[in-house]
Amino acid sequence: MRVNFTVNGCEETVDDVWEGESLLYVLRERMGLPGSKNACEQGECGSCTVYLDDVPVCACLVAAGQVEGRRVRTVEGLADRDGERLDPVQEAFVEAGAVQCGFCTPGLIVQAHDLLSRVPEPKDAEIREALAGNLCRCTGYEKILDAVRLAARRKAAAR
Repeated sequence: MRVNFTVNGCEETVDDVWEGESLLYVLRERMGLPGSKNACEQGECGSCTVYLDDVPVCACLVAAGQVEGRRVRTVEGLADRDGERLDPVQEAFVEAGAVQCGFCTPGLIVQAHDLLSRVPEPKDAEIREALAGNLCRCTGYEKILDAVRLAARRKAAAR
């Protein structure tokens, strides 16, 4: 099957997609967008979180055919068009030391980005709730919380 959709602002067509293929597989293996990670393949870990029509979803649970005519934004699509300037959330994760092995990081960044788009100055409980579906084996989550707080402060200062 052929799937036509928008990825990170660009119209894309992917051919020869089989019916059971996941959006995650299409993004990583067919389109060369390795940011979203393939970990649990059951929607439990959040490592593959992307935006689908501006709503965070686990790409491993979305059949590729379901994205026909829709918009997908990956962690790569949060940076500016040419990739020269990271999104403030991405910058904050790097600066706060919230990246260890990096496997969970893309999903956490997308989820944190979504939170800050809805709640500009979240309380710790709101951050924890928003990130509850994203698992990390390396950190104690404190640096991740620091990164979200830092991004929120920077976004508030830029307004």
